Amino acid sequence: MKIQFLGAAQTVTGSCYMIEAGDARFAIDCGMHQGNKEIEKRNVDTDIYAPERVDFFLVTHAHIDHTGLLPRMARMGFKGKVYCTEPTRDLLEIMLQDSAHIQEMEADWNTKKQSRKGKKPVEPLYTQDDAARVSRFFETVEYNKSFEPCPGVKVTYRDAGHILGSAFLEVHVKENGDSTRMIFSGDLGRPNQLMVNDPDQPGIADYLFLESTYGDRNHKDSNTSRVELAEAIAYSYGHGEKVIIPAFAVERTQEVLYTLYLLEKEGKMPKDMPIYLDSPLAIRATEIFRKHPKYMDDDLQKIIESGEDPLDLPNLRFTQKTHESTALNTMEGPAIIISASGMCNAGRVKHHLRHNIWKEGASIVFVGYQGQGTPGRKIVDGAETVRLFNEDVAIRAKVFTIGGFSGHAGQSQILDWVKNIARPEMEVFLVHGEELSQQTLGGLLEEQFNLTVHIPDYLEELTLKPGRIVEAVVDKLRAQPRVDWMFLIGETEAKMAQLRKRLERVEEKDWMEQVEIRDRLVELNSEILSFLSQV
Repeated sequence: MKIQFLGAAQTVTGSCYMIEAGDARFAIDCGMHQGNKEIEKRNVDTDIYAPERVDFFLVTHAHIDHTGLLPRMARMGFKGKVYCTEPTRDLLEIMLQDSAHIQEMEADWNTKKQSRKGKKPVEPLYTQDDAARVSRFFETVEYNKSFEPCPGVKVTYRDAGHILGSAFLEVHVKENGDSTRMIFSGDLGRPNQLMVNDPDQPGIADYLFLESTYGDRNHKDSNTSRVELAEAIAYSYGHGEKVIIPAFAVERTQEVLYTLYLLEKEGKMPKDMPIYLDSPLAIRATEIFRKHPKYMDDDLQKIIESGEDPLDLPNLRFTQKTHESTALNTMEGPAIIISASGMCNAGRVKHHLRHNIWKEGASIVFVGYQGQGTPGRKIVDGAETVRLFNEDVAIRAKVFTIGGFSGHAGQSQILDWVKNIARPEMEVFLVHGEELSQQTLGGLLEEQFNLTVHIPDYLEELTLKPGRIVEAVVDKLRAQPRVDWMFLIGETEAKMAQLRKRLERVEEKDWMEQVEIRDRLVELNSEILSFLSQV
């Protein structure tokens, strides 16, 4: 049996593990790669998935970093089944359409830009038609009911306690007389979350593919997080400014709404402070949460049964249309704005940051993980400025990082979950994490449970046999293309030399043209200065 890591290998996006066993070829998840330009190029480099040869996908949950390339697979010839829970299916139907709409808009924008240069149009990664096509392949499964998607492969979905409908997978493969038991954690939730159940306990496995997003630290509890959110609200309300909450549309937004509901019940919300949910996707996702109360935890179910709606508030307003969102940036007075994206690298929240992050008295409240290279990560790490729409904007707002909202298990919670199945012959592959968190967690797993831990590279392929790893192969050049710094610097120096040679011609132009050229050179120097501050 072979497994190849097509994403979430030493990163936190692009989850996809391609398995070949007997005559079957299938994958766990199919996520979009998010981050810098080099990482996002992986979304286009999808020939390696060979979609036309994939028999089926097993989807752990609806987040785009686990599902966002499914329409791309359909576009490139995939015609199999996509297994998932019922809430995951409902969420995917809106999330993949939303993602496809973004792909089409970006392609249209880039096409116009390319056309002005006389270049070819840009194709979208996938279209809304592709998203509709792949949705026809969805087949729902229930927790704790085993099924066989193909001969020799038995799969059981267990509640992962991460988001509505999320699962970790127990996959049992029989091949050539050998029997191999694997567990794929997906994104593992933490106990005592506000809305979903605690993660189920896993069974025995030969191989555990374990997420490690927070492998180097623990979270604060939800009560502490509620207090911190109340502090942020009181701070900005007292200064007459806005609270900006970048939040993922699915789960995190609903948890924030639920927390605001609890604060309102406790008398800790200003009565005249409006709350804007500024994300059409989050608005639609909230309706899906209301549709599936049986997947929520007991406390929340009791509130719903009492006739109350914990996802509604007296001052809550929805901004569906673009002009309604834009109006928030010129509106005077305090307000809470919950908007996507959660890492501030796209969407409406970038506009809200641009209009508020430079204001003393405003609050920026982070309630989720901020990936490397994203604007959110730079703000959380204490940057003095952040680049938004090609402009360096000063950070003078008060920044709050509230870890208790995370849907991921923290370090001690991951260890507690593994403890029940740890045995020396089980091998662990750490996925969906960055280097520090993986190294830290790996060391603890080896020290506490005497486990063999492996941290796979992107595109690494392993041949597995019960009890040992036979072979590990990775195409380093394709996984991490070399950066030719000397060539790039030489190109820059050559262009500056050309500028010096042409300086005489520039000085012959009229004054207005010289001023325009000067301004462009000033902008270029500013870009170089910004670049130098990063190296």
